[in-house]
Order: sequence, then structure tokens, then C-alpha cells
Amino acid sequence: MNIQIRTKDITLSDHTKAHIDAAIEQFNKFGLDITTSNVVLTKEKNGVGVEFEFHIAHNTPVVINQSDKDLDTAIDVAIERASKALRRMHDRNTDHRNTSVKDLEVEEQEV
Repeated sequence: MNIQIRTKDITLSDHTKAHIDAAIEQFNKFGLDITTSNVVLTKEKNGVGVEFEFHIAHNTPVVINQSDKDLDTAIDVAIERASKALRRMHDRNTDHRNTSVKDLEVEEQEV
């Protein structure tokens, strides 16, 4: 997975960068084929804006925008929202792919 972090009018500390990297790496647990992750941190009038963009193979990108007065709070809320969105996408993909036990029994009887 390619992780790209960009900032605009904000200095990024090592602690914040490590926090973002660790959070994005934990998204691999959902089993989605995330090809690239773009994180954009911008300074706004009333605080800070955070945008997470995940490109997933054979699926639409997931984009999360979050604004807050504090950078760490905005990042944490955006991580929670991204986790929820990716978990829902994982659940939707696994539910549609599963076959029921009844379908397996019918296929065995036909053979």
C-alpha cells in the first residue's frame, strides 16, 4: 500500500506522522485491497482540516473529510470515521460473496 501524507500551512511532527501511519496500517485488517492512501492536512479559518482518501481495487474510493480546532482531535475523529466506512465496505463485500449451506447441499445433490 502506498501512503502519501501532504500538509498545507501546517508543520507535521514525527509523532503525528507515526500516529497516521499506524492508523492506516491497521486498516489492512479489513482485507480490502487498498492500493493508495492519501492524507491531506490543511489549515482552515476555524482550525484544521483532515482528508483521508483510500483507493480500493475494483471499488469506489472512500473519502473522509473532518474539520476541528485541534489537529489531533481532527485526525482521531477522521480515523474513527474511516474505520467505520471501511468496516461497512468489508461487511458488504463478505455478505454478498458468501453462499449458504442450502446452496452447497443443492450443488452436491446435482453432481
